[in-house]
Amino acid sequence: MTALLMGSTLLTCLGDGPATFAALLAGRDGRRPLHRGDPRRLRVTYGYHVEPAPGQFAASDWLARCVRGALRKSGVDPARSRVACVVGTGLRELPTVEDVDPVELPVHRLHFADAVRAVAPGVREVVTLANACAASGHALALAQDMVELADADAVVVAGADAMTESMLAMIGKVADQPTERIRPFDTDRQGVLLGDGGAAVVVVPDDGRPGADGRLLATGLSCDAYHETAPSPAGIARAMRDALARGRVSATDVALVVAHGTGTALNDPAECAALAEVLVRGGGDPVVTGIKGAVGHMSGTAALANLDVALRSLCGGLAPPVVGLTSPLPEAAGLRLAARTPVPLGPGVAQVNAFGFGGVNAVTLVAAP
Repeated sequence: MTALLMGSTLLTCLGDGPATFAALLAGRDGRRPLHRGDPRRLRVTYGYHVEPAPGQFAASDWLARCVRGALRKSGVDPARSRVACVVGTGLRELPTVEDVDPVELPVHRLHFADAVRAVAPGVREVVTLANACAASGHALALAQDMVELADADAVVVAGADAMTESMLAMIGKVADQPTERIRPFDTDRQGVLLGDGGAAVVVVPDDGRPGADGRLLATGLSCDAYHETAPSPAGIARAMRDALARGRVSATDVALVVAHGTGTALNDPAECAALAEVLVRGGGDPVVTGIKGAVGHMSGTAALANLDVALRSLCGGLAPPVVGLTSPLPEAAGLRLAARTPVPLGPGVAQVNAFGFGGVNAVTLVAAP
């Protein structure tokens, strides 16, 4: 079975969903001098910040804004339907934990129920998943199950993350030198930088209602536990095959891949290898793009950010280029990477990749409504 996706809403350093997509098509990025922490101590000098600089519980604020927008655009009313919410996040409210005295922090605010119910009091259940950088992809999978099993009439899938000093230190202190910008799939990539933001979409039964942004075909999952941080091409490929099997989609049906594309030494070659093995060797020739060069790595929100861009690409028939890509890495040979200018899309399915620490992987397939 499939489900419908309605009211997709996105907030990045480049603005809302339409503004972000326009910037991507134009090849712009939202990199700014780092707002958080001491750049010299952290060895990180840039971030992809949502303006203005966030205060306490920023992720909750962004999440609430996106949930409100998604429900309004979808026309789903939690007061009249059985509506649940599944939130995918990598960092929860860790920035606020770092900033305040522990005795002043309500522990339940690490879960996003308060933020959701502040704008949608009729939502019956709020579940927060913290599955690293694949969290909102896993949330999409759970939401589709809930709708198909009639456990809910609609499910809001949301995500939000604000960068933390601890995460900044982790990416900064393992790099040979501070990363100037994210350059996904480029031979001169230096590493990853973090991005703030939020996203939400409403998943409903595929009952032919008008106004859908797209159809949610399937999400394939894997958890290979290959390494704490290094990705496994085999584990990524397994998630891709799971998505194709669940969605009854062949490799030749995939017209677009919105890649995870972190611009790191290990992720990009591993993702290229898995794409070549599953899609190219399966007869496919999709356009491959990625958005982290423009908006940074949005942690657990990354899958939903990729999803919003995938839906806009399918609707407009145009895939944005990979911002920061000038010289593709050798492992990308045979892949049709979108570089420098937008690439026209034919009809087909879009694949959305999201991979997390510990081999927590999610691959989602969507189609035009």
